Amino acid sequence: MEEKQALDAFGALSQETRLQMVRALVIAGPDGMAAGAVGEAVGASSSSASFHLSHLERAGLVQSRRAARSIIYSANHESLSGLVAFLMRDCCQGHPEVCAPAAATDCCSPVAVVEAIDG
Repeated sequence: MEEKQALDAFGALSQETRLQMVRALVIAGPDGMAAGAVGEAVGASSSSASFHLSHLERAGLVQSRRAARSIIYSANHESLSGLVAFLMRDCCQGHPEVCAPAAATDCCSPVAVVEAIDG
């Protein structure tokens, strides 16, 4: 990920509703969620949800697909991973123990998933 892309992504994530939407879509997994369901999950109106999801899609953090009359959004895991890699790229400066705490997070454990949902 280049710096310009990272800045766009961080800019999109710097708003509370959009950050909550990305987190909800990460939890939803590859099947994603309908736009209305994403809005409901974060307490946003339909028009507000559409605005924020469009912003996230332009930043490359989410992707959409049409399913009948619904637009289904899902997290763009490749882009999110790229953003984390961008942050961590130069972290250790020859000292891998510096990055070990960040790399050792147990993000996929059932407890971590429940904590993410409960916020």
